[in-house]
Amino acid sequence: MYLIVVKFPVKPESVDTWMEVVSDYTSAVRAEDGNLFFEWSRSVDEPNEFVLVEGFTDDGAAAHVESPHFSEGIEAMRPHLTATPKIISRQVEGDGWDAMGELQID
Repeated sequence: MYLIVVKFPVKPESVDTWMEVVSDYTSAVRAEDGNLFFEWSRSVDEPNEFVLVEGFTDDGAAAHVESPHFSEGIEAMRPHLTATPKIISRQVEGDGWDAMGELQID
């Protein structure tokens, strides 16, 4: 599985509409055959930063970045950002979320 985490520094004037800006892109990615999860969050420390956690099958990651909606999504985001997003992208074992062993709730 490919696990990707991206931090998007959003312009203050775009924060309230960011989820609308990425709505079509989000829907398209979630519909990809190789997508395992695609989840947006907002940073509790940086109010103008959104964090995206993505998971793709080994074959799905390449198809994702080669899709037309990827390019369209990048261009839709560009005018709303203050800087280049920061990314961690790694191939990891597994195929999705597991239960946290250190914190089990019965």
